[in-house]
Parts: sequence; structure tokens; C-alpha cells
Amino acid sequence: MNSQQISFDVAVRTAPPKRHTPHHAVDFAVTGDSVIVQPLHKRYVWVKPLIEYPLAVVISLFAIPIVLIAALATKITSSGPCFFRQTRVGLNGREFQVVKIRTMVVDAEALTGPVWSLSGDPRITRLGRFLRASHIDEFPQLLNVLRGEMSLIGPRPERPEFVAQLEWQMEHYSQRLNVRPGITGLAQMLLPPDSDTESVRIKLKHDLYYVRHMSLLLDLKILVHTAWDLTCSLAGIALRFLQLPQGETVIGFEVTRQSLQAVSSVSSH
Repeated sequence: MNSQQISFDVAVRTAPPKRHTPHHAVDFAVTGDSVIVQPLHKRYVWVKPLIEYPLAVVISLFAIPIVLIAALATKITSSGPCFFRQTRVGLNGREFQVVKIRTMVVDAEALTGPVWSLSGDPRITRLGRFLRASHIDEFPQLLNVLRGEMSLIGPRPERPEFVAQLEWQMEHYSQRLNVRPGITGLAQMLLPPDSDTESVRIKLKHDLYYVRHMSLLLDLKILVHTAWDLTCSLAGIALRFLQLPQGETVIGFEVTRQSLQAVSSVSSH
């Protein structure tokens, strides 16, 4: 029998990956009349936890004293528990309890329900503003990394209420759930915290890029950038807190108005 190419006028539909797809999730791409199915991950997805776990252990040893001091300060300056637990959506749609140092008043959403925190949010305590600006409130999430619920690097874990809404509004949003969420990541590194659906839409592009191009080199770049950003943020906060006057010499370095502005501008990015 001679092989022949037979053409049929058939409409083909493909369903996008659901959030409960296996860990080896796939991506659909249409090229002309062809539908290309390709895996989202490489072998690095298996190697990544083996690298991150010991690194998280080492970081935790340095973070524990800072977390204890911040927790004690939270207890002294405001009523309520030191730590805050909240349900988030992780790998393949599994829910888990994220751990953070409490930065808001107790029952902050009692009247509003689940809402994004905005700049200048009155629900944030005075100490909470410092903890958020310095990212110290995120340090307890190292426990989630050690439990295998999160990664050091990946898309931020979102709340179930928002995930259900955003999956309907944004195509491919569920692909964020094909990797473990992270404490830091490409979107968190380059963009401010979510404030509305439009900001989420912009972040989604960065998250999907990370999901599809995840590699050791990319993770190293994000990790180094995050460490530098954290250092600059803490330095900027310390200088503003000390309110050093122009021209004062501290440990052999002259502090000028320009240097203060430079550090502040770096810490804000």
C-alpha cells in the first residue's frame, strides 16, 4: 500500500493543563496547523531540591537568631501571636500552611475578607513595616522549604481564594503550580508586591518564563541578586533609622546626603 497524505477538515481543541496535572506538566504551542506538546521541565527539577535543602539548612542557622529577636519584638510591641499562618497553594495545587512573622494587627481581614495589602496599609503595624521592608518577616518560610512545601526560588505561593479567581481570568495561570513556590523568585526580584489583577498579570509573564526556563544558572542569578537586594535594603533602613547628618564620619567612611540617597534608591528597587 502506497502511503498518501490525506487531508481532513477537522477542528482540533486542546485543553490547557489543570492545576492538578502531574509534576511533569506540559505546555501547548500552536504553530500553523500543528499543535506542539512540550514538557515544561528539565532534569534540573529533580536536582534542585538536593541543592536547596542543605543551602536552606545553612541559611536557617543564621536566620534563627534574627527570627527570635523579631518575634520577641512583635510580641512586645503589639497584642497577638508572634507568628502568622496562612493557607497557600503549592505544587500541583496542594494547599499548605505558610509561616511568617506577623506584621498586621490581629484579625486584619475580619471586615474586608481576603484582600491584597496596599502601600500604606493601616492594618500593618509600625514594626511590621520594618519587617516587610527588610523581608525579615519572610525568614520563617525556610521551615516550609525544609518541609518540602516550598523552594528557595520559585513563584510566590498565592492564597486559594485568589488562585480560584485568577485561574479563570488569566490563561496559563495554573502553570505557576507546576513547580514548588519560592521565598524569592524572578517576579519578586523585579516587581513590587501584588496590589491588583493587573500587577498579577505582569508578574505572571515573569513566573511563566521561570517555569519554562528554570535552571541552575538562573537560580544562582536570582539568589545572588536577592542577597544583594536584601543587603542594600537593610543598609538603607539602618541609615534612615540612624538619621546620620551630612558629612558625619562613621568607621572611617564619610556619610553624605548623596550616599544616603544612593543607598535608599538601591534598596527601593
